[in-house]
Amino acid sequence: MVYHNVVCQYFLVPSAPRWYLNLMTTPALSKITQPPITLRDMVQDRMREAIIEGHFKPGERLVERPLCDQLGVSRTVIRETIRYLEAEGLVEILPGRGPIVAMMNWEDAHQIYEIRRMLETAAASACAKRITSERADRLRAALARLKQSATDKTPGTIFRTTSDFYSEIFDGAGHHVAWEIVQRLNGRISRLRMMTLSSTARERPGPEHMQAICSAITSGDSEAAIVAVTRHLKDTAAIAERLLAEEEGTK
Repeated sequence: MVYHNVVCQYFLVPSAPRWYLNLMTTPALSKITQPPITLRDMVQDRMREAIIEGHFKPGERLVERPLCDQLGVSRTVIRETIRYLEAEGLVEILPGRGPIVAMMNWEDAHQIYEIRRMLETAAASACAKRITSERADRLRAALARLKQSATDKTPGTIFRTTSDFYSEIFDGAGHHVAWEIVQRLNGRISRLRMMTLSSTARERPGPEHMQAICSAITSGDSEAAIVAVTRHLKDTAAIAERLLAEEEGTK
């Protein structure tokens, strides 16, 4: 009992060391703001970019041993990566042949553009209705980075800055579940984007479409935002349909 009273008095009296009192009010652990990148994540990113940028052609076999040698990782990591990319629709597993780079056809591409149209028009409209000055500044900054990447013409950077731009829109709309769906389609969306990037047969350049979307949202005009997104997707879908038809005709 005496010991208990002494301990209580020590912690309660104002003569306790200041550094100790400060320590008691400081959180023991700080929040992790950015998760670490694992080896598996790095390999997935490398292989995803290689497929999207066309280093591995549609229908090409993905052989484990050469991939292990090129990336300097084990077969286990390669197999996990292939299964992950299969779930993204970038890889197919064929009986008797093993994993190949997935083929893209217009039927699948059309469905992807339709899903994008529904999700992106809803997100752009909602973001415009909820726009704040802070969100408008972030969206304009994301657009500036996107335009710079388009000037530099580095595919990986273009995909990342485009994703960041759309992320701001979906976050501003509060459409987090919809953004998760878009992310799951992102590999195939990026393949279509890579296909249409170099085409000059379009209604207007891609950055101009993005500017129209940004301007409509930041001005709070939800109807104009829907129109801008719809025009952009209609333009790119028409290019993709033509290019995929040309590919099919050469087989």
